[in-house]
Amino acid sequence: MARSRKGLTPERARHKSTRPGLHFDGAGLYLRVSKTSKTSNSAAASWVFRYMLDGKAREMGLGSYQGVSLPTARSLAEEARGLKGRGIDPIEARDAARVAQRVEAARSISFRECATAYITAHKGKWKNEKHAKQWEATLEAHVMPVLGDIPVSAVDRALVIKVLEPIWSEIPETAARVRGRMEAVLAWAEMRDYRAGDNPAAWKGRLDKVFPPRSEVQKTKHHAALPYSEVASFFDALAVEEGTAAQALAFTILTVARTGEALGARWPEMDLEANQWTVPGERMKSGREHKVPLSSAAIKILRHQLKVTGGKGYVFPGQNPKKHLSNMAMLMLLARMERNDITVHGFRSTFRDWVEEQTAFPGSVAEAALAHVVGDKVEAAYRRGDLFEKRKQLMNAWTRHCTTPAQSGKVISIKGRKRG
Repeated sequence: MARSRKGLTPERARHKSTRPGLHFDGAGLYLRVSKTSKTSNSAAASWVFRYMLDGKAREMGLGSYQGVSLPTARSLAEEARGLKGRGIDPIEARDAARVAQRVEAARSISFRECATAYITAHKGKWKNEKHAKQWEATLEAHVMPVLGDIPVSAVDRALVIKVLEPIWSEIPETAARVRGRMEAVLAWAEMRDYRAGDNPAAWKGRLDKVFPPRSEVQKTKHHAALPYSEVASFFDALAVEEGTAAQALAFTILTVARTGEALGARWPEMDLEANQWTVPGERMKSGREHKVPLSSAAIKILRHQLKVTGGKGYVFPGQNPKKHLSNMAMLMLLARMERNDITVHGFRSTFRDWVEEQTAFPGSVAEAALAHVVGDKVEAAYRRGDLFEKRKQLMNAWTRHCTTPAQSGKVISIKGRKRG
């Protein structure tokens, strides 16, 4: 037979709720009433469950009097007594449940929210704002239609494959970037405890079992390059062209620089006395500072531009002197010269072919001149210097090749060394 309760009734609880004190209901349940402040006569009432565990007195809040009815308070106290009877601290059990709820809520964060947070967190580390926009554009175009609104904790390999399958063969370079960006976002989410387990976008040992390597599906598009035997004739035609674009193109070819490196050049980077151009790391594809030896022809171009610009701002300014020449300016110049068959970047390939086939300079010197990142660790360790002196010889030889017709069959050697 159930024990009769002689505690509070709803009417007595209402009466007691305005009287400060601890009002007993039964079996550890109390209505606690306290004044809200020393100067106020109003009272705050709440339900509490009081108990002993391991010889220590504990008190567990069950909610306000206004928000929790007497029957509900008794039910909550009954549940707490049941836990205590099994040796479980009701307060610790409730706290653990709340933590679990918060974790579950955190894991319901969508892939889109994680991607936005990742980009925001890494913007400061990236070279420029354009990189962040590229991230946003590729994810929005290829990933968000599939993963955008899905909780990041629920993203699995099947969903990642669903993103990549339509684009892996069609646009392999973009697909590779998309995969890498998904992997980065998911790794970030794991470190924030938004998900757990293996990264489903990882390549090695994961997606490499599903998709062929990019090298097997990549449709290589080489930049149209001028044969090195025609460079001198091209320079003759370029010499009659006027304007900043012609000067910039000649300088770009002579220094074998990338288009962006040449157009973004500023006067503080130039040392006309030392015949040297120092490109800062933030403007280099490799992220490392690059020193370029300048031939006499390159210096002549700079002295011409010095008179045009007054030695301030960009070496090759556009119509707005605060901005450099447009990236399209040199391509438009090639079009006016009726040379749509070649590209500016292609002259780097022309240079590399000329070094390989017409000179005795080692490939490592040519690669250093092109500011290519060396992949082989042994060769990279061997090439800790920047080979500047040898590159100086090479760039002078390249300038002679560009500005004077080459003698048939003549092989250019490094000073003090003959080609065997």
